[in-house]
Amino acid sequence: MVKSAYIHIPFCKSKCHYCSFVSYTCIGSKDAYLDALECEIKHYYDGDILSTLYIGGGTPSILDVFDFQRLINLFNLSDSAEVTSELNPDDVSYDYMRGLYDVGINRVSFGCQTFNDDILKKINRRHNAEQVHEAVDCAMSAGFNNISLDFIYGLPEQTQEMFLEDLKRGAELGVPHISLYGLTLEKGSYFYENGFPDPDEDEMADMYLAAIETLAQHGYEHYEISNFSKPGYYSRHNLNYWNNKEYYGFGIASHGYVNQMRYSNTTDLKEYLKNPIEHYKEKFMTDQERLEEEIFLGFRRMSGINVAQINEKFGVDFEGKYNYILGKYEGLDLLQKTDVGYKLTPKGVLLSNIILAEFID
Repeated sequence: MVKSAYIHIPFCKSKCHYCSFVSYTCIGSKDAYLDALECEIKHYYDGDILSTLYIGGGTPSILDVFDFQRLINLFNLSDSAEVTSELNPDDVSYDYMRGLYDVGINRVSFGCQTFNDDILKKINRRHNAEQVHEAVDCAMSAGFNNISLDFIYGLPEQTQEMFLEDLKRGAELGVPHISLYGLTLEKGSYFYENGFPDPDEDEMADMYLAAIETLAQHGYEHYEISNFSKPGYYSRHNLNYWNNKEYYGFGIASHGYVNQMRYSNTTDLKEYLKNPIEHYKEKFMTDQERLEEEIFLGFRRMSGINVAQINEKFGVDFEGKYNYILGKYEGLDLLQKTDVGYKLTPKGVLLSNIILAEFID
């Protein structure tokens, strides 16, 4: 039974300079897009009782409260379901937040990126630092206690001291969840297309390790490579991904995983509006591919993987099958044995892509 669903809202009022995601500034297509979304959801959704629903983007806060209600009403949600929406700080007012709370959203994620107004202008964010404070205040006043802030490190002219100051300010706002993303310049982004230099990898590694220490000092648990939480405030929706569970993906550029089939939708808005029920790609996952994903996703959790669970789920001898790789990276202090399995060390997290690639046939 599928217990999670993701909905992609691809519209943005403007494009951030670091962004290579599929997004469009043609806000006038919103209503047609919502019609197409409803068509796709009704075609594929089997009525499963969902424990998480996540609305991401793009910029979901270009939707009004009634748009959110329309989407949420298409699903059967458990009484304790986590319903998240990403929001831009500059789109927020108390009345808007109260409306979202009243229609069933109970977790919000604000794209803060940094509190440095000069850097915010350089990366073409529409909000300023004060608007982040106001957005968090509005959300709390409207009844939200499950609030996340996103930050980026490695931004142009950003020092480690600036980044750590951002995290301290975020913690002082009282939000229970913080996500960190290292800047990557990918094809399609303004920075990439205009020849901006890649951020220094050594400096970014130092920033990341310092962030782990800083957030720990403020009571945040490092529970996934990029995510930090106060007790009881893990992102349940994202844990569904990292636990390699199935989920629906609805909307342009969305990905889903249902009945051992991974699928993706078109990234072309006109194509999606024309035929929202046709998947762009579908791939049935073999047992070996599912095992590899279990390992790859499991190591993203800071608690690591559970060997007994993997052996039972896939009928393998994990330690026998991967004995050489485990021994190699334990010896380099990049993997650590736990009571139930293995996890990455802090140094191993920095080299996780290299390590995990060795588990892929």
